[in-house]
Amino acid sequence: MAEIRLSGVNKVYPGNVTAVEDLNLDVRDGEFMILLGPSGCGKSTTLRMIAGLETITSGDLYLADKRINDVDPRDRDLAIVFQNYALYPHMTVRDNLSFGLRLRHVPREDIARRVDEVAAMLGIGPLLDRKPAALSGGQRQRVALGRALVRDPVAFLFDEPLSNLDAKLRASMRTELIKLHHQLGRTIIHVTHDQVEAMTMGQRVCIMKDGRIVQVGEPIEVYRNPVNTFVAGFLASPPMNLLPARLEDGQGLSVVHGSLRLPVPAEFSASFAAYRSKPVILGLRPEDMYVPDAPGLVAVDVKVAAVEALGPETVLVSEIAGGAEISSRLGREFSARIGSIQRLHIDPRQMHLFDPETTSAIPRNHAA
Repeated sequence: MAEIRLSGVNKVYPGNVTAVEDLNLDVRDGEFMILLGPSGCGKSTTLRMIAGLETITSGDLYLADKRINDVDPRDRDLAIVFQNYALYPHMTVRDNLSFGLRLRHVPREDIARRVDEVAAMLGIGPLLDRKPAALSGGQRQRVALGRALVRDPVAFLFDEPLSNLDAKLRASMRTELIKLHHQLGRTIIHVTHDQVEAMTMGQRVCIMKDGRIVQVGEPIEVYRNPVNTFVAGFLASPPMNLLPARLEDGQGLSVVHGSLRLPVPAEFSASFAAYRSKPVILGLRPEDMYVPDAPGLVAVDVKVAAVEALGPETVLVSEIAGGAEISSRLGREFSARIGSIQRLHIDPRQMHLFDPETTSAIPRNHAA
């Protein structure tokens, strides 16, 4: 069992600097959990406290049912992979992989077998006699991962292990880690600031800000129902458009921002009624805007500010008359001249509203 539970965990550094505050999180046995957030949000500090590399100021940390606050890091049976890989430069790959086992006085035959098994699993068998200086970034990353795997720990802790890789290799290693988790079935806690890693790799994602947990859930659920504007604006790229607006009551409720007037779908009216004639923050995902019209969509004319052709898709950056700049994810064939007027069509059933004072999401029925 490798369930990891943090209960009321705090980390305060000298000078009364709070890095983590009242953190409560249950990581299930065999789960792939992502800790996601901007730099300085406390995610790496949290991982290091789990590993035993940082002391816990207050609160409790459990591995299975055992409280491990005061357990030495080497006795926690957790393997950590760092962002900089932390390989021993004077050792060969084989020696790097076997070093931890030799410290634990594992029999030589067992060490050789486990090193060969892990090397074959990660495709680094031909590299065993090389030293880190002779390896590419991706190869070093695999060796660092192999050093963790060879120990056969109860859980793995990954501290942004893919951040130093180029885009293509990072995408490849995301897939490898997903396959590896499926193969091993071990608990993994993976720290990242990359939203793509969070959406594609994790079974659940824990979003952190300023040392506190903001939201925990399955990636698609967090994406569809962010609890506040921070989550809405942080998850996905481009992020949700967040626009200052007002909820007006004419012939039914409408959300108004500049020249954009979105009628509130009937199924949302009861949820939003308390904000009638009040300011709100309107949230629109870039992918919920279209060029072709369709039943139920609302048209708005925008001024083209930039067109970013990405290959599979095109991102249009435009300005709403009397309003703010927005981003739209359109088809790869889309093109427009900067400064021209473009008509977009928006699906009001996908709108999100947030309280401008608390920044919290205003509860609504799920969009169809």
